[in-house]
Amino acid sequence: LLTIIIKLALWPLSQKSIKSQAELQAIQPKIDELKKKYADNKAELGTATMNLYKEHHINPFASCLPLLIQLPFLFAVFRVLRNGLTSDLNLVYFFMSKPLTFQTMSFGFMDLSKPVIYLAVLAGVAQFIQSKMMLAKNKNANNSQNNEENMTDIMNKQMTYIFPVVTVIMGISLPGGLTLYWFMFTALTVLQQFLVLKL
Repeated sequence: LLTIIIKLALWPLSQKSIKSQAELQAIQPKIDELKKKYADNKAELGTATMNLYKEHHINPFASCLPLLIQLPFLFAVFRVLRNGLTSDLNLVYFFMSKPLTFQTMSFGFMDLSKPVIYLAVLAGVAQFIQSKMMLAKNKNANNSQNNEENMTDIMNKQMTYIFPVVTVIMGISLPGGLTLYWFMFTALTVLQQFLVLKL
């Protein structure tokens, strides 16, 4: 419920972020042309790139904002699950006295205070689907203009596989509650991405 509430609150910002990412990938061939044109002049390249962004009404930093806003929630959930469920339960609810009992079992079979391997795998799979969707969008946008695979495409492909693996490795060592939060948030982002890109 916490994840869904946070995601709904960030929905408009996330939507702008996804649109910005899609638009940024759509103009990637033009950015590559500018890089070739101004290969020896970094200042001119910077100015030309910013002008291109303005021309297409793109804010390159828009995709970072939802992640930055989400980080405090992620840290809070991590702190509660790491410390609050084992030693001092006052960390769970700062506005009330320590609860007499606290049930860490979720859905009757997941102990969210301990690592849950299959949740880590699900989070990794969701991360892979999210990255793959944006990569497919990028490929479709570039096919007609760029037959040759550039360095950005190679890096994007590598990140598509590296990030999910990192997510699984981290998820195996983190409390299940945090991994559940990450999985749910990514799954909801996949749904939003699908809707935005389709529309």
